Amino acid sequence: MVWLALLIVFGIIIGNIMLVKHTAHMKMPSLKQRHLDEIEKQKRESDNQP
Repeated sequence: MVWLALLIVFGIIIGNIMLVKHTAHMKMPSLKQRHLDEIEKQKRESDNQP
């Protein structure tokens, strides 16, 4: 039973490390750009509603 718990814990740790390595090269938009995108999205939604 202990081995199963250890296997699950190591699997989660290894999975998280792989996820971080995979996403390390991705770029996130700046806060300013995200804010502008949200404003633009809200404007489009309000224009589409009658």
